[in-house]
Amino acid sequence: MDLVADHIAKIAPSITLQITSQAKKLIDQGEDVCSFGAGEPDLDTPEFIKEAAIQALQTGKTKYTASAGILPLREAIHEKLLLENNVDVPASQISINCGAKHSCYQAILACCNPGDEVIIPAPYWTSYPDMVKLVGAEPYFVETKAENGWKMTADEFADSISGRTRMLILNSPNNPTGAVYTREELEAIAEVAVSEDVIVLSDEIYEKLIYNDRKHVSIASLGKDIANLTITINGFSKLYAMTGWRLGYTAAPKAIADAIDTIQSHTTSNVTSFAQYGALAAIKGDQSFVQDMVDEYDMRRQYMLSRLKAIKNIRVIEPEGAFYFLVDTTPIGLSSTNLAEKLLSRYKVATVPGIAFGHDKSIRFSYATSLDVIKKGLDRFEDFCKSH
Repeated sequence: MDLVADHIAKIAPSITLQITSQAKKLIDQGEDVCSFGAGEPDLDTPEFIKEAAIQALQTGKTKYTASAGILPLREAIHEKLLLENNVDVPASQISINCGAKHSCYQAILACCNPGDEVIIPAPYWTSYPDMVKLVGAEPYFVETKAENGWKMTADEFADSISGRTRMLILNSPNNPTGAVYTREELEAIAEVAVSEDVIVLSDEIYEKLIYNDRKHVSIASLGKDIANLTITINGFSKLYAMTGWRLGYTAAPKAIADAIDTIQSHTTSNVTSFAQYGALAAIKGDQSFVQDMVDEYDMRRQYMLSRLKAIKNIRVIEPEGAFYFLVDTTPIGLSSTNLAEKLLSRYKVATVPGIAFGHDKSIRFSYATSLDVIKKGLDRFEDFCKSH
């Protein structure tokens, strides 16, 4: 008798987490590993956020909350979305989830039936296709081009729509490419989504990690019609260095919001109570540290760009958001898995193979690590490239 459900065979473990685990194991064995793997800020959670969670613990905020989360936090997110994103979703249609990853999965589960198609521009964040498969739907990939800045055009979107298309997953700023969609590009995509009645899952977790004076635009802000089709997803992991806290949120049309709330009521019940009070402090507190964080990442980004562009047998597109470089290694001639394994085993440099993102001739570098690690790791990577 098979002990595991058939649909589990369709999905694979997270390659990102696998690489991170391998790197940590080598470090524990005393190896000097330069890790560019997981998308996790190397900065600590700000103290005022920790203190709020500690105070919540000390004052007995350790019980169940409403399944959608504490009302003050949902109201604060409503205000944030309205003032910063021009997205008007009432607190009653906002749900606090166990990380933005959980938010994405619950949104897909709430909207998609078995056999539905979900359009995913590639390269994509590694978990999107497997989430789609878990609910019985089918991912449909639209291959983007480096010369377009790794962004799907409205025409490419329209051409990919079929009678089974249910949803588009849009991620801007993008992991792994750092691509940022402009207002004009989003307006064109929104026009197609509205005309074809396609739901848009807009993953905006990196919205404030953006450079070159670019501006983040929420697709739900571009009119009532697209707002009625859009699930806006964000969280606290990246901006507030709260990855381990597992806090994300969805803001959705009422029917979808109610479905997400129902799903959560039967799965996690609610997000950890005292963690929500930390999130409330994060969103309501002094945001001055955010610019310091962005400036630090931008300095690392510019350094890496100059170094990577000087290496002859790779290609790189400048990322305008998030904290990643997707490096095109086609001239080297190795599969991304083989290349990443050689880098880690021989040069002690941990990267994520591009196959995890639907682009097998590339590797992803995260610059959410110290400049010292970046310098040492790129020295080793340059030596590797010279030998190939």
